[in-house]
Amino acid sequence: MHILVLQHERVEHPGIFRQFLAEDGHTWDAIELDEGETLPPLEGYDALWVLGGPMDVWQEDAHPWLKDEKALIREAVEEKGLPFLGLCLGHQLLAEALGGEVGKSETPEIGVLEVQLTETGATGVLFDGIPERFDALQWHSAEITKLPAGAQVLATSPACTVQAMKWGTRAFSMQFHIEIESDTVKNWADIPEYAGALETAMGKGAVAAFDAACAEQMDTFNNMAERLYINWLQATAKT
Repeated sequence: MHILVLQHERVEHPGIFRQFLAEDGHTWDAIELDEGETLPPLEGYDALWVLGGPMDVWQEDAHPWLKDEKALIREAVEEKGLPFLGLCLGHQLLAEALGGEVGKSETPEIGVLEVQLTETGATGVLFDGIPERFDALQWHSAEITKLPAGAQVLATSPACTVQAMKWGTRAFSMQFHIEIESDTVKNWADIPEYAGALETAMGKGAVAAFDAACAEQMDTFNNMAERLYINWLQATAKT
């Protein structure tokens, strides 16, 4: 499989998924949209991954490439039926590209917080082998407020109704982060928008506290990431 990966910050890459992809012999190209790199045609790619970033889906004036990115997502998912994985901003972009809506969170989620699978999520392929309740890294102040037509909610939390979503048979996305590694929190804390949100939510010393909370569960996070990665490959395989 050759995957097109859309990134919005150089340090917000596929994380632990890079290891899994290499072990399985899959290849991927990263396009750094925030640095002005151009979206390529989809021909030659077997899947599309869209990752997180500090910008919001509605900030097209500040980030004009968002409009073209949404169009590419729509082409990949609706027209071509390519397997899709979206994380955080990528989750929100999928929703908006398919006709849903995204807005500011009433309660931003920042920290290691609990996520709960819905009945659909618990009985589907993507979260097979993952507990119905689990902790995950959250770092977002926007969320899906209206689902695209035909979408299903796979996971939820008290502060965010749409924590994971499925559209069609091959497009999946998550608001939370499953891809994290040991240096993720420290790297992301260098992004001003993330650092500000973190300190607002958790106060002074937030980076160290957040990093420690993630380190405590890193083995569990990485094991869940590997299971989800395997499940995604299975769920999106052509029948």
